[in-house]
Amino acid sequence: MAKAEIFGGVCGFTTVVTAEKSGRGNILLDIASGCPAFKDLGDDLKEVDGMVCAFSKVGEGPIYDACRIHCKHGACPVPMGIVKAVEVAAGLALPRDATVILSK
Repeated sequence: MAKAEIFGGVCGFTTVVTAEKSGRGNILLDIASGCPAFKDLGDDLKEVDGMVCAFSKVGEGPIYDACRIHCKHGACPVPMGIVKAVEVAAGLALPRDATVILSK
């Protein structure tokens, strides 16, 4: 099982994703979010093919397709965080943090 805690940034919302291998390369997802845009995402994104998600082009694939319906903010880190959790659950990546540090 993999878990991702995704902190949206200035919006202040956190999304928590757990991803668990269910067999044949599929990954079961549990998504809980304080973000109003993603509050129902878990209903639409319950199970994905780990290989398809891990090897889709940036901005494509079932995770981005589902997230695009719920959130219109192009810089939102939630879709990427879900993909990273799927990669780890599928055994295709090591669990390491991905970070963006912004300054002005």
